[in-house]
Amino acid sequence: MARKTTAKSSKTGAARKAPRATAKRSAKSATKRTPARAAKRPAKKATTAKGKKIKVDPITLQVIGGALHTAAREMGHVLYRMSFSSIIRESEDLGAGLFDADYQTLSESDSTPLHIGSIPGYLRGMAKTLEDGEWCEDDVVIHNHPYYGASHSPDIAVAIPIFWEGKLVGFSANTAHHIDIGAATPGLIIDIPDVFAEGMLFAGIKLYKKGVRNEGLWHFLQYNSRTAKMLMDDIEAQVASARLGVERYKDLIRQYGYDTFKAACDELMDYTERMMRQEIRKIPNGTYRADGWMDDDGRNRGVRLPIKVAVTIKDDSVSVDLTGSSDQVPTGFNVPFDGSTKVAVYCAFRSLLLDQALAEVYIPSNEGSFRPIEIIAPLGSIFNPKFPAAAEARFTQCNRVIDCILKALAPVIPTKVIAGSSASLSFISYAGLKPSGDYWVFLEVNEGSYGARATKDGPDSIDNLMCNTRNNPLEDLGMHLPMVCDRYELRDDVMPGAGRMRGGIGVVKSQRVLTAGVITHENDRHTDVPWGAFGGHEGAVGKVLRYNTERPDSIEEMPAKVSGIGIDANDVISFYGPCGGGYGDPLERPAEQVLDDVLDDFCTIDHANKAYGVVVSKNLKLDVKATDKRRAQMRRTSKIAAA
Repeated sequence: MARKTTAKSSKTGAARKAPRATAKRSAKSATKRTPARAAKRPAKKATTAKGKKIKVDPITLQVIGGALHTAAREMGHVLYRMSFSSIIRESEDLGAGLFDADYQTLSESDSTPLHIGSIPGYLRGMAKTLEDGEWCEDDVVIHNHPYYGASHSPDIAVAIPIFWEGKLVGFSANTAHHIDIGAATPGLIIDIPDVFAEGMLFAGIKLYKKGVRNEGLWHFLQYNSRTAKMLMDDIEAQVASARLGVERYKDLIRQYGYDTFKAACDELMDYTERMMRQEIRKIPNGTYRADGWMDDDGRNRGVRLPIKVAVTIKDDSVSVDLTGSSDQVPTGFNVPFDGSTKVAVYCAFRSLLLDQALAEVYIPSNEGSFRPIEIIAPLGSIFNPKFPAAAEARFTQCNRVIDCILKALAPVIPTKVIAGSSASLSFISYAGLKPSGDYWVFLEVNEGSYGARATKDGPDSIDNLMCNTRNNPLEDLGMHLPMVCDRYELRDDVMPGAGRMRGGIGVVKSQRVLTAGVITHENDRHTDVPWGAFGGHEGAVGKVLRYNTERPDSIEEMPAKVSGIGIDANDVISFYGPCGGGYGDPLERPAEQVLDDVLDDFCTIDHANKAYGVVVSKNLKLDVKATDKRRAQMRRTSKIAAA
């Protein structure tokens, strides 16, 4: 048994014993000092009895790596197939994976990146707060405390320790976004005073102790959520998913032996780390900067919140410094450092440098991709708030950090980056009372759009950057809720960013409620326009409109963020997503391609002329001679302006 250690929380000042198991673990607070960093220490490598490092042949290594990935995908599949809420069942707002005893990611499901990358933070938070201070076989632990590693409070994690021959060897864990955890407003929360207003907070609580169900905790859940049955059923799905992961983990140990399995896991992580460092080395050393802003904090209207990003490349490592970004705010628009800020940066570099679709070889997604990256965020800033600041509405800020990283690195890796995306989030909660007096609550994630790339247009109406959720089928909506979707299509009131490759087109979705209720909307990018790259034009900002079908001419433009406002029967909330920026000179886009956009209603005749210099007749025919003349004139004008 390893020696006992203690870990002191920098948030509450309470000292707690580190959890005991056959192998004990402790973790430093990621936010004790400025700059904030996650504690990293090398994990022990698998060795023989004589201390020599175990060699694993390449075929066995690939087989174990594939099995780990398949197991995580199975876990994710079980979770969304067994869940009842639409946010998990349809939108797949979840993540699942397998982890070693040092909380390192071994494999992950193909789900939302934020859910996956945050689980090691959850596990470290559980280690600090674990009930009884001891991991035991057949324990099932739930956790969602944003100051102990969670991404934010509605994302509840379920973790099961994995033992082999009496020794703690790993963890099977998942997270999922739950519809309601008893917060100040139904479903979502923004304008709240502190973290305690976010609803139920679980810190290392055992749902099952040594396999025995904690009935008191289940009873507590039953009486502390507006959608208690759905919450409990979804947690049961998480438990089933995690238990499957335990069995898959043990199956591999049975087949290959623990020492070989451990050595393979270590080598797979080391391999991914080498590949990440290899790609980082291709970027010239230096510090690259970009900035932007968010509309407001959901309470202080018109007070913009700056985002400052400095990316420093030094040989094969990266440092991302968020110093200069907004101070923490008095609402829930703050970002948990360990569970969200760090994960956003990890996601940015993995998507930039280890894109599996572009890689010549398979690169497993695991802890190795995180090791070369350091994140700095001053304590007390929006990206590293001080306890007990609320931190529920944190996603837009994460996406905007990624967007700024891309912008900063555009000059040195132009073929890898994309222009400005919507880089926000439209997460809206609709709620009301049924005739029975029970609540109905619906969470909807509206789509965004991507910026253009060097070789392709930006994808239209799709979650972007760090978000990977799916839309909710309208048929499901109409069957279960007093709501009707009146409009759902690509925007036609504005054009996406023009360029050699055009930006993606945002969505417009109009939802009509049939009864009175309440809405909360977590949204942004109504003022900071998605940027164009290398001569590409800017995209377009988003907006939200509200009107009633009985008074269709009385249209109200709403702020990006609203918290717990009442709505009437037949009110319509129309969301217009931002459009992505263009990439490259619009005059280099083939005229025939512009004509195709006009024929597809992706571009108007007037926009084709003004932005692209392409002349299309009223009967939708391309005038080649007039186009050549128009483009030559636009180039001359551009040269004169540049001079």
